Amino acid sequence: MDDTAPVPDDRSPVQSVDRALEILEYLATHGEAGVTDLATHLGVHKSTAFRLVGALEARGLVEQPGDRTKYRLGTGLLRLAGAVPVPRDVTAVSRRVCEELAEEFGETVNLAVADGGAVVNIDQVRGGTGIISHNWIGERTPLHATSSGKVLMAFDEVLFVAATRRPLTRHTPATLVHRRELADELAEVRRLGIAFTHEELEVGLSAAAAPVRRQDGAVVAAVSVSGPTFRLDQQRLADLGKAVAQAAEEISRRLGWSPGHRCGQPRP
Repeated sequence: MDDTAPVPDDRSPVQSVDRALEILEYLATHGEAGVTDLATHLGVHKSTAFRLVGALEARGLVEQPGDRTKYRLGTGLLRLAGAVPVPRDVTAVSRRVCEELAEEFGETVNLAVADGGAVVNIDQVRGGTGIISHNWIGERTPLHATSSGKVLMAFDEVLFVAATRRPLTRHTPATLVHRRELADELAEVRRLGIAFTHEELEVGLSAAAAPVRRQDGAVVAAVSVSGPTFRLDQQRLADLGKAVAQAAEEISRRLGWSPGHRCGQPRP
């Protein structure tokens, strides 16, 4: 044993940063949590969890709502999220198109991008008839169980390989969990330019999505419309798919893309 080797420090800067990030991810998943819950999740003493969450609160990254014993994500994260570089600010370019789509169908419209092995929604417009109040902005969802994720994987082989490197999680009885089955569906997504999900992430939730392209034809985002399955029957979902494809094409045009300029379409 090398007596000169450094002794691991439980309070090392790198470990503290990692734990602070884990707190943010935990709150993103659970909504609110107290210091005891955070300490249990991290496997640390309550004083350590309190010190970490205090540092995050000082930066506005977490905050305490009316119940001062719990913490939730803070508005400081919105400031950071707004600084994330997106090609030609696709959120601003797409906003009006998404609003029109939500107004036409009365359902929730999301704009999403790939984030490692997941998909994250970066903008949302809620339709007037929607009964779903969930805010998807900033939430990471699985690529294989969402319409946006299928779109992004269909046109990016690296994402497909990353997503299928490990066994796929079954979220509902309808989730596609077999690699070959998913690959076949992605081939259909490339053919149609539209992806669908039928209660694959949540029971009772269906969606349609289409690719958003930048000037060189590369897919940089996906726009989707989602709503309760009882309202999105097969015909209505098909109509949604066509409308979403048209909306995605319009956003792509505004980003400088033209239908005659397509990049190669990878085959998983």
